[in-house]
Order: sequence, then C-alpha cells, then structure tokens
Amino acid sequence: MKGGTPKAELERAWYQARKKIGDVRHQFPEGVQGPLFNDEFSDVYSVMYAISAADLSWPELQVLTEDLKRQVQAQPGVTKVDVFGRQAEKVHVEFSSQRLASLGISAQTVIEALARQNTVSPSGSTEGRIDRVFVRVDGTLRDARDVANVAITAGGKLLRLGDVAKVSAGLEDPPSFTVRHDGKPVLMLAITFDKHGNILALGRELESRMEALKASLPMGVVVEKVADQPSIVEESVWEFERSFLEALAIVLAVCFLFLGWRTGIVVAASVPLVLAIVAIVMLAAGWSLDRISLGALIIALGLLVDDAIIAVEMMVVKIEQGWDRVSAATFAYTSTAFPMLTGTLVTVAGFMPVGFAKSISGEYAGGIFWVVGVALIASWFVAVVFTPYLGIVLLPKTMKAHGGAAPDPYAAPLYQRLRRLLQWCMAHRVMVLAATTVLFVSAVAGMGLVQQQFFPTASRLELIVDLRLREGASFAATEAQVKRFEQVLKDDGQVQHFSAYTGAGAPRFFLSLPIELPNPSYAQIVIKTANVADREAVRRRLLDLFAAERAFPDLRGRVTRFEFGPPVGFPVQFRVVGPDTGKVRQIAYQVRDAVRQSPLVRDTQLDWNEQVRTLRVQIDQDKARLLGITSADISAMMQTVLSGAPATQIRRGEDLIDVTVRAAPSERLALEQLGDVSLFTRSGAVVPLSQVATLVPTFEEPVLWRRNRDMVLTVRSDVHDGVQGPSATMKIWPSLKPIIDKLPPGYRIEQGGAIEESDKSNQALFAVFPLMLVVMLLILMVQLQSFSRMWMVFLTAPLGLIGVVPALLIFNAPFGFVALLGVIALGGMIMRNAVILVDQIDSDIASGMPQAQAVVEATVRRSRPVVLTAAAAVLAMVPLTGSIFWGPMAMAIMGGLIAATVLTLVFVPALYMVWMKPSGPGEPDAQAAPSVSLT
Repeated sequence: MKGGTPKAELERAWYQARKKIGDVRHQFPEGVQGPLFNDEFSDVYSVMYAISAADLSWPELQVLTEDLKRQVQAQPGVTKVDVFGRQAEKVHVEFSSQRLASLGISAQTVIEALARQNTVSPSGSTEGRIDRVFVRVDGTLRDARDVANVAITAGGKLLRLGDVAKVSAGLEDPPSFTVRHDGKPVLMLAITFDKHGNILALGRELESRMEALKASLPMGVVVEKVADQPSIVEESVWEFERSFLEALAIVLAVCFLFLGWRTGIVVAASVPLVLAIVAIVMLAAGWSLDRISLGALIIALGLLVDDAIIAVEMMVVKIEQGWDRVSAATFAYTSTAFPMLTGTLVTVAGFMPVGFAKSISGEYAGGIFWVVGVALIASWFVAVVFTPYLGIVLLPKTMKAHGGAAPDPYAAPLYQRLRRLLQWCMAHRVMVLAATTVLFVSAVAGMGLVQQQFFPTASRLELIVDLRLREGASFAATEAQVKRFEQVLKDDGQVQHFSAYTGAGAPRFFLSLPIELPNPSYAQIVIKTANVADREAVRRRLLDLFAAERAFPDLRGRVTRFEFGPPVGFPVQFRVVGPDTGKVRQIAYQVRDAVRQSPLVRDTQLDWNEQVRTLRVQIDQDKARLLGITSADISAMMQTVLSGAPATQIRRGEDLIDVTVRAAPSERLALEQLGDVSLFTRSGAVVPLSQVATLVPTFEEPVLWRRNRDMVLTVRSDVHDGVQGPSATMKIWPSLKPIIDKLPPGYRIEQGGAIEESDKSNQALFAVFPLMLVVMLLILMVQLQSFSRMWMVFLTAPLGLIGVVPALLIFNAPFGFVALLGVIALGGMIMRNAVILVDQIDSDIASGMPQAQAVVEATVRRSRPVVLTAAAAVLAMVPLTGSIFWGPMAMAIMGGLIAATVLTLVFVPALYMVWMKPSGPGEPDAQAAPSVSLT
C-alpha cells in the first residue's frame, strides 16, 4: 500500500480488494487456498510471555495457556491476545499399503469408514402429549481408542481399524512453526494493548493481573516475560524527561546569565505556560506521547523561549533608557508582536513537509510538525500576552541609575566593535557576499562526503539472528541447527535470554520488525542482552562465528540490530527484473559478483535461488485407463501415503482434532519404495505404482517472486559497521553500469533497500515543498510588503548548510531522514531572524535614519536577542546529541544555527545594502554617536 494513505481510504481499498477477488474466486483452479486477508498485520504486541511446564504434556499446556488467554482478554485495555507455538493435536492412523492390499482394503475405504462413523446428522425427535423427546445416535469418536475400534469390512469379515493400522494420538508431524525459549519448547502469549490507552498504566495493570494468575497456576508452570514494550516506553519517557530537564536547565542558565535573574524568571515562566497549552491541545486532539512527539517537544523547547526573550529584551532596553514598565511592555508588544508572529509562522512552515508528506516515513514522523507548530504558536501567544504582564510585575522600575538623559545601552565597547565590523562588511559587501557564496557552494559539494542514512539503529538491547538453510530443507533439519545454535547462546555469559522461532519469523513486537513469510528452512532468534556494550560484543562474536563457516557450514546466518523507521530488510538491494526466470537468474549472478567486489558490503546473496528436489510421477495414461486408474486416484494416494489425508475430526470442547490417515514411516519416509505403493484397479485387483508410472527425479523452483507482474530476483547485502546503506548503494551503482548497458530489452536493474525507501520519503517531502514555499512567501509578503524584501529574506534560508555540513563531518554523523527534518526546519529559523532584522531596519529608515546607519544600528540592537535565541536553541540541542535517533538532527541544527547566527549579523546587512538601493548618505562614521530612538 502507498504510504500516507488515510485510514478511511485504506479500509475502502481493502473492501474493494475483497469484493473484486470474491467476484473472480470461482475462476481460480480447484484446490487453490485463499486469497487470505490480514487486517491486523500492523498490530504490534506490547507484552509477550513464554509459558512452559516440564511436568505437563503439550496438550495440557495448550489447554492451560488457552485458559490463561481468556482471563487476560478480560483485562481492560487489552484488545487482542494470541498464542504462538501451538501444535495441532492429531490422531494418526498409519497403515502399510501392502498389508491393506493383501486384505483387499484401500486407504479410501479407511477414510470413508471413519467419516461415516463420526458423522453428525439429525436423528429426529418425537412429540408426546407433554414433552418433545430428541433421539441421539451414539458412536461419535472421542479419542484415539474410539478410532481404533472403528469397524472395517474385509473379505466378508469384520475387523477393527486398530488390527490393520497403528492408531496413535500425537501432535502435528512435522510441525509448521515452533517456539523455544532458552532452549526449551514454550507457548508464547502475545498481548496487544489499546492503541489509545496509556501503555505505562496498562502495563502495570497487566503485570498485577499476571502476578495474581501465576499464583493460581499449577506447580511447575513457568511464565517468563520476553518482550515488554511498557518498560521500553518508560525508558524512552525517562530519556525525554532527562533530556528535557537538561535542555530546560541550559535554556534557563542562558537567560539568567545574559539577562539577569529577574529577567530570567520572566522568560522561564513562559516555559510551563507554553507546555501547559501544548498538553491541553494534545489531549483534546487525541495525540499520544510517543518517541516522535517527545522529541518534538525537546526540539520546540529550544525555540519556544525565543519570542519571550525578544519581548522581554525589548522591555529591558526601554526600562534601561528610563521608560516606565507599562510603557516598555506596550512598546515591546507593538514593535515585536507582528514580526515575531511572522517569524514563528515561517518556522512552523519549515516543518510542513514532514507533516503532510504522503509516505510511510511521513506517517512515522509527521507528528513533529503538529507538536512543534502548536508549541511555537503557543510560545508566541505567551510572549505577546503573558510575558509583558509578567515583566510589569517582576521587573524593577529602573534597571540602572539615571542622571539626566538616559545613557545608551548600546555604547558598550562590545557593541562598538560590532559596529566597526558591520561597517567593514558593508564597505566590502561584494567581498562578503562572494565569500558567503563560496562557503555555500563548498557546503553543497561537501554534502557528498557526508554518509547518507535512512533511519538510525535503535538503542534496544535485542539482536535478531536469521538462520536460513538451503531452499527445500526439512523442518527437522532447521530445528536441529536451531538447537545447535541455542547451545552457543547458552554458553555466552553476556546473553540474558533468547527465543527461537522455527518455520517463520518472530511475532511483531517492534513496529519496524520485518515480517518473514513461513518457511520450513528458516528460523529467527531474538537475543536479549543487559546493555548496549554486551549487545555489540555478542553481535561481533556471532558475526565472526558465521563468517568462519566452520561451526554452521550448512546455513547462512545474519545478525542485525533493530532499526527505527519503516522496515527495510537488507540495507543494500538491487532488483533484477524481467520476464524469463532463467535470464533473470543469469543477470542476477553477474550483479551479485559485481556487488561482492565492494569492500563496503558483506554477505551478498540472492533472496531466492536454489532449486529444490522434486520426484515427478510420469503416468502411462494408456495403462492407467485400461486398469481404471485416474491421475486423481494416484494423486490422492500419494497425498495419503506421504503427507496424510484428513478423514474426520474429533470434537473436544472448543477444539477440533483431525484424524489423519497416512502410511507408516517405513513407506512414508522412503522415497525409493514409493514405486511399491499399491493401487486398486477398477476390478478390485491391486497393482504397484511402478506398473503404471515412472518416477523421475528432477528439480524445480521453490518460490517465484513477482513485482508488478514481472519476475524479480533481488541481490541483497549487509554493510560493514560505520557504512550506511544509501551511501554503499550509490558507490556500488556505477560498477553495475557495464551490466546495465548490456541488458536485453525488457530487463532492468532497480535500486532497493534503504536508498529506495529514503528516496520515497524524500520525494514525499519534496512534493510538499511547493506548498511550503508558497506559505512562506505569503507570510513574508504580508509582513514585509515588498517583493524585493521578500525574496531577499527567502534567499537566506539555505545558508544554514554552511554550518550543517561541517558539523556532520566533524562528528561523523550521517545525513538521513531525521537530519533532513532539521535542515528543513533550520531554514525557517534563519528566515525568522532575518525577518525581524529587516523589519527593524525598515522601521529605522522610516523614522528618518539614513539607510547605511539604519542597517548598522538595527543589527546592533538585534544582535543580543539574535545571539541569545540562537544560544538557547543550540544549547537546548546538546542533550539530544547523545540520542541515536535525534542526534544527527540535533547536530545539524546546532551547526547550521551557529553559522546562520553569524551570517544574520554579517551577511544580511551586506546583502541588504546590495539588494536595496541606498537612499541616504553613505557609510556612517565609525565614531559617530549612534541614535537611540527606536520609534
């Protein structure tokens, strides 16, 4: 499905798919199973318990677990409970085809006898004068003993089924899916919570409920928690709280240090007010506190004090000049409210692409736009309404002693040096613009040196190990390898516990966990460690173990960490697409060999390749017709002998137990004796299969993947540590050019993996760019009332790259989807400062000040709030730099904002002088007394 599809449209699409497939279902070949629909595929299990009992039989454990499931389902907040690892109970009727043939009994006779014995059909009732009496015919099968006692007629004699076949109760053989925990078979109880519930509270309530249920379980039953999303969420919340408190302390320290303690209190008071407004809006809108929204609040924290700093700084300046507090507050409101609103809206508009991107990544991270937008708009509202009032209440009447005329607060030596720097930049404005252009071009070129990334690795402590045997490997072979690998894990002291899923992948207990299709030759092991250091140590040992190919030469092992964002699978993928299977495989071999030459990747493989052994039964149709044997008869007999044919079902409570008729192991497991299987002719005579058919060993494709109706074979690779999937793909792609140039018509090679998903996400973002640009330009136009000024401010937006690229290169941080969000938002922050500065310059010019002097004085007056707001935003990002998820974005914003702050104070004045034609006297005298009028 396309990413970003609204839920209502998705449900309609599924309805249409069901309806249309239902219309053509009658056209499917006989015996086709499905199509099957899974509307709950996206559900994520919040908690999983492994349940085992050494003293209970497997059926008894399954009954106990089902009872536990019913009790957990009654827990408020629990929406779904599933049991994984169940083994279907069966009653096996195993026969020797030769013995049955000697008695004149066919396998079909046995199947029909069982079905007739166990049929449930109406048997009537009688109406009396008072009561109505129902008649019930006894004979229903209840267990294996009843099955063995079923009567069969042979040669005019009555025989018990148990006399001619072995009847036994057991489990599905071979199994299709098993679960093991710490080396012992278990049942996995997987629980899903309400999506709109408080997962922390629901987790605590479930834990209390499970403790009570454990007390009622029989002795020897062990219930172990193997997946605990509430604890992960609790750790993430604490990470947010810690980062938030650190960022808040940093922001307040900046305010107290540079504005004084009274002024700092005024600014600090705006923080809880803004957060309270955001919390109310989130509650009303039904937004949850998750990783994205928590990170968005930390991002907003560095920005939400900007408006308050600007407003209170203006009040302080006017009070220092001798104004009373009410007049100063009024002036701060009238002079900054509208420019701050424009800057705030421009900053919010910078987050629009992620909020409206129609992609899976947009769905994943789209909450950033809404949370940050609400926070910034709330911060503006607080800055223009509450901050002036708090300033009146908390700021002193005078900020310094006055004698006669108020002294100029901008006459300090630091401001004088800034004036001289500005005058030099304006005198050499062409040089400044040229140098800035060179730096920008260098940054754009340097972006090619930054590693590209889709989404970062998660900080979870689990490892995922995929074990793949050759295609066609039996379940028993896979299970044997799993048990050998479990012994390796048991001997590793840094492994806390592990769970093995054989025959399919693990249930989705993590949103980004890729789901593997059922396959007897596949197993997945989830390993839990105590900390990240242990996780990495275990991972390195396992990678070395598989790379050596000595301990497990018969399988391919893959060790991965959890990844944030949409599931990608192998980070480097190249799809070979075409109509012919053989040609596609031939091209894929060439691509695989080329990819293996790259030092960036390891374990290059194909997603399907090996053919599987097949025994083809070639029937002599003429002989078969003469004997009255059809192809359907032979197919049914083969199915019965090898895999077993269901005859009937035993009803026991809520469960249905299949009674399966199949050949004894000596015939079922010995393909060389398959030709001796007995067939009954039309006359009742018995002939071996070899008399009417020839058994020919051959090979065939086990699975064929199609993509948009074309055959596709994917070459896929993992990357070495420190290498990002998109970067590796881009560097390998040129080496495939010779292969691409020689492709026959109708064949092509496509990029997949991380770079494909990254491109999809970026394209979805870029699709919203025109709307974002229109909104930004409209906001700027309303504020500046000039096309020329609008474009001048707009051109400052991309200059943040001058700081972004060096920051990413210095800290070796990759540029991915999350970092891209930071760069997009950075443009809004830069334009915000530029808007306020240009508005101040225009205001000074309108008051009669010469243009050159107005540029200098406006920049000097705006320097302190610009530097303070930038310092608050940059330092607020410091706690996020250690976050695996948010770190690259924090580094991008920090580097970009530092460079942008310098450019705002240096480049924008020079740009203004070049862009806007001077309308007054030339450069102001460096020693001239500055004007203090701000009106």
